[in-house]
Amino acid sequence: MRSSYLIWSTNDRREPPVPKSRKPLQEIITKLKTFYGSPRPPKTADPFEMILLENIAYLVGDEQREEAFDALRDRVGLSPVDIVTAHDEKLLEIAHRGGMQPAARVEKLRRIANIALQEFDGDLKSVLDLPASKAKRALKKFPSIGDPGAEKILLFTRTVPVLALESNGLRVLLRLGYGEERKNYSGTYRSVQEAVEPELKKDFDWLIEAHQLLRRHGQELCKRSEPLCVECPLQLDCRFYQESVSSRRRARQ
Repeated sequence: MRSSYLIWSTNDRREPPVPKSRKPLQEIITKLKTFYGSPRPPKTADPFEMILLENIAYLVGDEQREEAFDALRDRVGLSPVDIVTAHDEKLLEIAHRGGMQPAARVEKLRRIANIALQEFDGDLKSVLDLPASKAKRALKKFPSIGDPGAEKILLFTRTVPVLALESNGLRVLLRLGYGEERKNYSGTYRSVQEAVEPELKKDFDWLIEAHQLLRRHGQELCKRSEPLCVECPLQLDCRFYQESVSSRRRARQ
C-alpha cells in the first residue's frame, strides 16, 4: 500500500523548496519502494524468453502482455524449435491477445526463433558467457532489442550489474536531474547512465528493483504528458516539478 507523503500544492502562493543538491539515487529508490512496495520478481530471467516477452505484444499493458506470453508457453512452447514448427493459425491466435498488428508479430516471433537457431544453435544462454560489449552486440541482432533491451537482459540474467533503463525510468531520472536530454534517445540514455553510475549499488537484487520501481513510477505518476506531480513521493526532490511550478507562477504574474 502506498504511504502518505507531504504534498506541496501547486495552489500554494510560496515557491516550492528548491533542493540544494540532487538526492542520492539510493535514497530515491528507497522512497519509491516505500511508496509502491517491493516489486514482484521478473516474469522470466531466460534471455530468449525475455526477447519473446518483448515481442509478443504491442502497445498493451503488462498484464495483457504476460497473458499472451503465458498462452505462447502453454499452447506452443518457448524454445526456438517450438516456434519455428508451430502452425501459423495457433501463433496468430496467440498474437491477437497481444494487441494490434498480430500478423507482424507472428513474423517477428519466427524471425527471433530462426536467429536463435542459425546464429546461436538454439541456445541463447551461450551469449551470457561473452564479454559485455560482445554480448550486447549479439542480443541486438534480435527485433526490438537495442542497447536498453540488451542491458535489461544482461541485468535480469544477473550477468552484468548495470542499471538498464526503459523509457519510463529514463524520464524519471531526467526529471530528477540526472543527465540531460540530447539530440537522440541513445545520447540521452547514455547521459543519464553516466550520471547515475557513481551512485549505483553493484548488487543485482537492488539494480533489478531499481529498474522496476523507476519504470512503474514513470508509468503511473511521472507520465510523459500530464504527470501527477501532486501525488509524487519525490515531489520535493524533483527539479522538473519545481521548474514547472515556478514557470506557471511567473506566467500568471
